[in-house]
Amino acid sequence: MVRTLRESKAKLSELVDLASRGEEVLISVRGKVKARLTRAAPPDRSWDRSAWVRQLRSLQRTYSAARPKISVEEILAQSRQDRI
Repeated sequence: MVRTLRESKAKLSELVDLASRGEEVLISVRGKVKARLTRAAPPDRSWDRSAWVRQLRSLQRTYSAARPKISVEEILAQSRQDRI
């Protein structure tokens, strides 16, 4: 389905609903297609639990030598701060 930009602005909720049900919506400006509205891909839930556990254990070993009584919550908080 092709819609003009003006029509798309006026009926955005309707077009998002159509796209979420799998219909592809093309948006044109001055007769040329400039954008495509499609259904969003589902979030990637496939993560490697064993790799995460290995990384956590490695962090525990690293920090247990320096601070014998550090909690897992503190380790995770420090790990998250490193990513910022």
